[in-house]
Amino acid sequence: MKIGFIGGGNMAEALIKGAVSGQQSAVSKQIFVAEPREERRKYLEKSYAIKTTASNKEVASSCNLIILAVKPQNMEAVLDEISPDITEEKTVVSIAAGITLSVLQSRLKTKKLIRVMPNTPALVQEGMSVMSLCECFSDRDISVVREIFMSVGKVTTLPEKYMDAVTALSGSGPAFIALFIEEMIRAGIKLGLSEDDAFTLAVQTTIGTAKLLETGMTPSKLREMVTSPGGTTAAGLNVFKDNGLTDIVSAALTAAKNRAEELGRKE
Repeated sequence: MKIGFIGGGNMAEALIKGAVSGQQSAVSKQIFVAEPREERRKYLEKSYAIKTTASNKEVASSCNLIILAVKPQNMEAVLDEISPDITEEKTVVSIAAGITLSVLQSRLKTKKLIRVMPNTPALVQEGMSVMSLCECFSDRDISVVREIFMSVGKVTTLPEKYMDAVTALSGSGPAFIALFIEEMIRAGIKLGLSEDDAFTLAVQTTIGTAKLLETGMTPSKLREMVTSPGGTTAAGLNVFKDNGLTDIVSAALTAAKNRAEELGRKE
């Protein structure tokens, strides 16, 4: 199966890197990328020994599986360009936030459509990808797509009605977590730590906490383990509570979800 990417940005590169470095050598040799920037094309060719082109239509016409790795704002123009080349036997995967399966179906002749929301940790093979798809796929058809995304982290499948919430939580989530870490670093510097020490402490604490939670420990249990009545952690948690952290987090995710819905209103 020949795999085509429309767009050669960071997420496309993460998926290419996963395929090339994984146990999919037969698959990786079939990768073909359409990318408008010449410098980026040369970089991808040199780094991963893959074929590239500036033509979206060339990739769409010559590949069996096409992954649309473009910004939501550019999707309409891309679909108009490639639609004549997408025949019913081809599989099309979109990783653009907010673009629904019905939008894709209204523009393309194939019913073999998959919507995937990966996230940025895919760049280091620690991504979380959520797939939504129609029931027209056989296990064989879906296995190649699933393997590509499994090469960069974990994969789960959910009904499409949850995809905007997924976009808010795991798609935007890395930026929200990064913001919190940034502020921890700034606060550590204000308390007298060097920037390097504050960075190391904040990042490693985040990594260690995530690994503890990965064992199955619940966040509330971990919080209770760290918090002694009247202690230092309790004092800090009380500040978060008094300043409405719960409401702030909920409002941020709701705003992200609403924006994902707005991006998808092109039906």
